[in-house]
Amino acid sequence: MGSISVSCLLVLSLLLHTAHADDINVAVASNFTAPMKDIASLFEHASGHKVRLSFGASGKFYAQIKHGAPFHLFFSADQQKPAQLEREELIVPGSRFTYAVGQLALWSAQEGFIKANPDRLLALQFNKLAIANPKLAPYGVAAIDVLEHLALIDRTKSRWVHGENIAQTYQFVSTGNADLGFVALSQIMKEGRLKAGSSWIIPEALYTPIKQDAVLLRSGEDSPAAQALLRFMKTEQAEAIMQSYGYKPLARTQ
Repeated sequence: MGSISVSCLLVLSLLLHTAHADDINVAVASNFTAPMKDIASLFEHASGHKVRLSFGASGKFYAQIKHGAPFHLFFSADQQKPAQLEREELIVPGSRFTYAVGQLALWSAQEGFIKANPDRLLALQFNKLAIANPKLAPYGVAAIDVLEHLALIDRTKSRWVHGENIAQTYQFVSTGNADLGFVALSQIMKEGRLKAGSSWIIPEALYTPIKQDAVLLRSGEDSPAAQALLRFMKTEQAEAIMQSYGYKPLARTQ
C-alpha cells in the first residue's frame, strides 16, 4: 500500500470516527484479497473499527449468506450474486454498487515464459493451464470467454486444471503445477508493476467486463462500521489502492 499522508488520515478519521468502535464480518471474493487487506488496514486506523475479513469463492459466499452466515458486507467478484441477494431481499435496499472492475491476465511463474502476447497459448507450448471453476468464479467465466474468442476450448480442454476459486488457480501456477493460468491482474501486480514471472494482460474486448458489486447485508443494517466501510470504498484513498493492484474503480463516478 502506498503511503498515506497524515493530513489524509486526519480527514478520514473525522469522516469515519464514531463514538463506539464496532466489529464487522466481511465476505470478500478471493481476487480482491490483497487490496482489501490494505483498504481494511487503513480504514481500521482511521475509524477505530475492527474488520474481520473472510476470503473465498463468490458462489460459496452466496450460498452461505442464504443460509444465514453472519456477514455484514459482501464484496463479490461479479454483479449476479449481489443482484440475486437483492431480489431475495437479503440486503439493505439501495446498498448495491459496483466498487471495481477486475482485469484478467494470463500468467506464468517463469520469467520470460510469456512474451506479453497469447503466442505460447496459441501454439499449445505448455503442459497444464489453470482456470478458476466457471461455476463458482467469475474469473473462470472470463477465462472461458477468452478461450472461446481464440478458438482454443477444444484444443486446450484436456490440459485444464480447475481451481475452486481464483486464489487456488493462482496457487497452481505459482507452485509450478500448471505452466500457465488465467488469474486476476490484482494477484500478480502491486503498485502498477508485475511482482514476478511473466504475463499477458488480456485485452478487455476478449471477455465480458468483470464488474464487481458490494452489498450491505441485512445483518449490517444497523452497523455504523459496515456503513462507514461502504462509504470509505468510494473515497480517493480506497480508489488509489485498487488502482495500484490493477482494478478500475467505478464507485465515485456512479
